[in-house]
Amino acid sequence: MKCSILGCPGQYRPRLIVQTVKRGDKILVFENVPAEACDVCSDLLLTPDTIRHLEEMMRRDEKPEKQAPVYAYT
Repeated sequence: MKCSILGCPGQYRPRLIVQTVKRGDKILVFENVPAEACDVCSDLLLTPDTIRHLEEMMRRDEKPEKQAPVYAYT
């Protein structure tokens, strides 16, 4: 599918991405999220099903599989 960004000649391709979400004072990181990414400008598209799945994972509030340090840009 052609990229939807005006003037971008790229095509969307299936990729697995890392998606970050700030929720209150928490930063959540999801690995291996299926998405369509433009091969030129890197614009991302997530399907409604993928978004619903991420929202359900956040609602369950399970313990994360991994933890990572977060640095503040100062």
